Amino acid sequence: MKPRIYLLSRPRFDVEAFLSFLKGESTEWARSPRATEAEEIVEIAGRVCYMSFGDKQSPRRNGDYIHNLIRQEHESVLEHVSWTFLLTGISRAFTHQLVRHRVGFAFSQLSQQYHEETSATFVEPAHLQQSPQALQAWRKAVAISQESYKVILDSLAELESKPGLGLSKKEFKRAIRSAARSVLPNATETKVVVTANARALRHFFKIRGSIPGDIEMREVAAELFRLVQADGPSLFDDFFLEELPDGTPMLEQHEPNE
Repeated sequence: MKPRIYLLSRPRFDVEAFLSFLKGESTEWARSPRATEAEEIVEIAGRVCYMSFGDKQSPRRNGDYIHNLIRQEHESVLEHVSWTFLLTGISRAFTHQLVRHRVGFAFSQLSQQYHEETSATFVEPAHLQQSPQALQAWRKAVAISQESYKVILDSLAELESKPGLGLSKKEFKRAIRSAARSVLPNATETKVVVTANARALRHFFKIRGSIPGDIEMREVAAELFRLVQADGPSLFDDFFLEELPDGTPMLEQHEPNE
């Protein structure tokens, strides 16, 4: 099972609203040709800080302006553009790492308390393919945990009719699913909606995109990069995708273009 990522929303720039603002300030903006909406939002956010429009506008084109912001580590303006993704085909082991990125991120993940996992699928770690014995042991352990989940859930469900529990139907289901999920492995497949701004994504790419021993993390980082890089090339063009000998991606960072 491979991670699948769906891009649900991307940056949108109401240029007419911004031009109305400039008209009210009796100034104008020299727009750069072919800049994307995400890139223009970052640029105008930076320029508003100094009202560097009209005669005060620097000659830098959009891409050069953004590169200069990044080189000087003035990346707060990158927080004005964000994307929302739906990730599926990923393991809970992966999301345990992902949700540690709190600043600039928002997460909404499938709940094992409200969603029954009787038919759960599991994400097989790529490194298991190198050892038939390890793969067999993993598959056996997963099968046992899934069967144990069903037994625990069914056995506890029989207690619903007994008096004295003091739980509503909703809370009873929550209680028994909470107990049953405790035997499910980190490999259990999950789904999560993720919103992140450009600054947070850059940090994520830098520290997560090039971990040699974590294939799943690198695969997700690479796909996220492909999606956002298309929307804002100048925001991410100091990152480059490379391919390792095993065919998996590695996201490296280099100095931004001059």
